[in-house]
Amino acid sequence: MKTLLNFITCLLITSASFAQKKETPINIITYNVRYNNPGDGVNAWPNRKENVKALVKFYDADILCVQEALADQFDALSENTNFASQGVGRDDGKRKGEFSAIFYDKTRFNKKDGGTFWLSETPNVPSKGWDAVLPRVCTWVKLYDNLNKKEFIVFNTHYDHVGVQARIESAKLIKQKIQQIAPKLPVVYTGDLNVTPETEAIATIKSFLQDAKEVSVEAPYGPAGTFNAFDFNSELKNRIDYIFVNNSLKVQKFAVLSDSKDKRYYSDHLPVFVRLYFK
Repeated sequence: MKTLLNFITCLLITSASFAQKKETPINIITYNVRYNNPGDGVNAWPNRKENVKALVKFYDADILCVQEALADQFDALSENTNFASQGVGRDDGKRKGEFSAIFYDKTRFNKKDGGTFWLSETPNVPSKGWDAVLPRVCTWVKLYDNLNKKEFIVFNTHYDHVGVQARIESAKLIKQKIQQIAPKLPVVYTGDLNVTPETEAIATIKSFLQDAKEVSVEAPYGPAGTFNAFDFNSELKNRIDYIFVNNSLKVQKFAVLSDSKDKRYYSDHLPVFVRLYFK
C-alpha cells in the first residue's frame, strides 16, 4: 500500500510540474489602420474606429502593432483598454506624423526597454532615407511576459511606398538593428512592408527570420492578399503585410482577417493575426 501511495504521489507531482510548465500563447495582430483622412468619406477613421477596436478586442490581441496611426488614432486605440504603448510620430520623434506603434497588455507584460529608429542613413534622428518619399520609422519594445516568465522583443515598421531602393536598404538596416538589439532573445517583426513575397527586401528578412505564414503549425487561414484599397470586391491578391519570428518562437496559427461590416472593410489593409508560443 505504501509503495502504491508513493507511486501516486510521484504521478501527482509530475503532473503538477507539467501543468506549471505549460506555455500561455501570445496573440499578435499587425494592422495598417489607414491614417485619419477626411477625404476617405464613408471610410474615414471616425466611421471605422469602433470597428477596428472591436476587432482587436474580439481576437484577444495581447499585442497590437499598427501602421499609419496619427496622434489621435494612437490615443484612441488605447482608450478603455489594458494597452500601454511604444511609439512616436515619424515627423518629429514626438507627436507629429504617423506612428508605427506597438500596443501591449500592461496587465501581462512589463516593458524592459524600447525605442525608435528611422529607416535612413541617419537612423537616430527624424529623416528620410535613400529614395523614400516620406520619413519611415521602426519601433521596438522589449517585454517581460509575466505568464511565461520570459523576455522577448517586438519590432514594428512601415516601409516606403515608392522608394524601391529605400525598401531594400530598410530591410538591411532592420536586419542589422535586430541582430544588434536582440542577439539572443525571441523576436517578432511585424509591418506593412509595401512589397510582395518574391522581392529582395523580403529575401533579406527571410535570411535570418521565418515568415509566420510559412511555419504555422495549423494551415494559414483567410485570403492571400492583405491590401484591399477599401474595395469590398477586391481579389485580395497583394500580400504586403507580414509577421516574422525567429527560431525561439513557434507559430501555432496564422490568419489574414477579412472581417467587415455592411460590406465595408475596417481599413484599406486587412489585419494579420498570429498565435505564438515560446519554444
